[in-house]
Amino acid sequence: MAVKIQNQLGNIDISNDVIATVVGGAATEIFGIVGMASKNQIRDNLNEILRRDNYSKGVVVRQQEDGIAIDVYIIAGYGTKISEVCRNVQSKVKYNLESMLGVKAESVNVIVQGVRVIGD
Repeated sequence: MAVKIQNQLGNIDISNDVIATVVGGAATEIFGIVGMASKNQIRDNLNEILRRDNYSKGVVVRQQEDGIAIDVYIIAGYGTKISEVCRNVQSKVKYNLESMLGVKAESVNVIVQGVRVIGD
């Protein structure tokens, strides 16, 4: 599926992979995030941190009537306040989606898949 935006000049289709890349880039910029995790670690056989080209495996995009819903799977840094890190991820993801793509995120759900020491 893709997000479709219609304006007076024509139509714009934004794929879910583009949205996942924007979301993953926004999430990994936050202090306290070690990296992105796979949403299904057993099936994907990934137990490591996702690289930029695999962000779509750690982000789920669902279309809704008033916008989109985003699920972000992260690995948090040990010793950080996880609730504050997740709140920062939510606000940064919403801001980047609206400013870069013009897409309104109705909800941003952050799922912490693991905790690692920052720098490992």
